[in-house]
Amino acid sequence: MKKIPVVAGRRGNPLARVFDELVRFCRSRSLFILHYCTGCGAIELPPAMTSRFDMERLGLQPMVSPRQADILLITGYVSIKTLKRVILTYEQMGSPKYVIGICSCTVNGGMYWQSYATAKKLDEYMPVDLYIAGCMPRPEAVITGLRQLMEQIRHGEANRWQDYYRRYDWYLGNQQHLFGDNWQTPTDVIAEAEHYGLIGDQTLGRHTALLQQHQKPLEALEMRLK
Repeated sequence: MKKIPVVAGRRGNPLARVFDELVRFCRSRSLFILHYCTGCGAIELPPAMTSRFDMERLGLQPMVSPRQADILLITGYVSIKTLKRVILTYEQMGSPKYVIGICSCTVNGGMYWQSYATAKKLDEYMPVDLYIAGCMPRPEAVITGLRQLMEQIRHGEANRWQDYYRRYDWYLGNQQHLFGDNWQTPTDVIAEAEHYGLIGDQTLGRHTALLQQHQKPLEALEMRLK
């Protein structure tokens, strides 16, 4: 009996491939957006959501919790103090997750590029799937960028979230450079990388070893009755 060769990286069952395409299509048409209003670019989001441009007709809807959000919108410059909360929010989101940087400030610091208190390149601290440059980009540009991300998701090309697990030591090193060697978040990113099967050569390194030295386990808050 002749054996059928197995091609690595491909699903043998054609119905499975059809199901994968259906899942990606449904995911691209049902996205919850958490807009982290870090700067002046946030002013362009209400017009994009309301009746004139009607972002929700594309299946995009605002979300207030990172636990249910798919897309994290960073709308403007990010101060070093705010970046801590942005990273914590990103790590609390369930995977697959996507990041969009709006305004030139997320690309190179924009008009704040000389400021000691502003992070210059957002993609040095977390993976960014798409940038929408401008100061500020109009609602049409925001919707165009979101549509491009939807197409990337539908074609299975929006996989930058996997890079955070595979190169976690590099991202963590950049974070420690800003926040100090004792920087930590409650999220166990290494355990998540193992869960998704995304442990790579750059997941662990000297920065994650430094994290394990300073990391403290979460403790329940003490409750006292007076």
